[in-house]
Amino acid sequence: MRRFVLALLLLLPSCSRGERLDISIGTGGTGGVYYPFGGGLAEIWNRHVPGIRAVAEVTGASVENVRLAHRGETVIGEMMCDVAYQAFHGQGRFAGKPQQILALAAMYPSILQVVALEGSGIDSLGQLAGRAFSAGAPGSGTAYMCELVLPTLGIDLEALDAYRLSFVENANALRDHNIDAGAWVVAPPSSSIMDLAATHGIRVVPFTREEQERITQLYPFYFAGELPAGVYRGVDQPIPTLGVWNVIICSAGLPEDLVYQLARVLFEQNEYMRKIHPSARFTTPENTVEHSPIPLHPGAARYLKEIGLTVPARLEAR
Repeated sequence: MRRFVLALLLLLPSCSRGERLDISIGTGGTGGVYYPFGGGLAEIWNRHVPGIRAVAEVTGASVENVRLAHRGETVIGEMMCDVAYQAFHGQGRFAGKPQQILALAAMYPSILQVVALEGSGIDSLGQLAGRAFSAGAPGSGTAYMCELVLPTLGIDLEALDAYRLSFVENANALRDHNIDAGAWVVAPPSSSIMDLAATHGIRVVPFTREEQERITQLYPFYFAGELPAGVYRGVDQPIPTLGVWNVIICSAGLPEDLVYQLARVLFEQNEYMRKIHPSARFTTPENTVEHSPIPLHPGAARYLKEIGLTVPARLEAR
């Protein structure tokens, strides 16, 4: 215990001897799942991991969380697996600049939901051309996914009347007819879409099977999925779309003993986390082994092995 406390003090200069150690958790905006999920993490870690003070921070979400964790301004981050994969490997927006992050746990799958109002004339992704479209807040996983997916389908973001809005801002802009469509990448149901659908007819724009296959063949961190029927008012049939898992990452330099305790408490307190958000039912050791996009921190891998799981070579940190 003393050894990992002293090591963490070197990583977190804001702490001084005798104080609790700060564990800052990069989440997202208050209108998504990351923020309440991160609040749940802070609560269980403060209760069950001695000597720390965990706080969930409002951030711009996935892309910002990578950079904050890489720089050590936060030590835990929630993000989509596409962002984590490309950041760790120095690809895409992070080309030539691999980020010093490792996985702690898989969280839950999110679904890309492109939403328009009924009567907008937008019945397919190709009909977004020339329309006012929100591709997600700057630094968010939604924006990152749109920047990978839409150009692959021949939709030039530069040719759109593009907006960069949060989930809540998306809903308000659709309600006020300031945009024609907006993107959400979130575990359904999204409260902001539910609120919009309560007062306006909505249309969730479907992907074709060919569009799904083109994306999943190029980007293996995406999967073909669907938005279930009935999840929003007026959505009476399943909507084919794309999905991506979310992951909790940590700064690569965190002490093994600390991350072991964080992982242990996260998984052992899963029942409580489900009360925070139902998507926590996916946050399991088994899903972590199956869906982590990048190597696990040695502390998290140690816990998974301790409970009898096999950690594949691709998830062993080197």
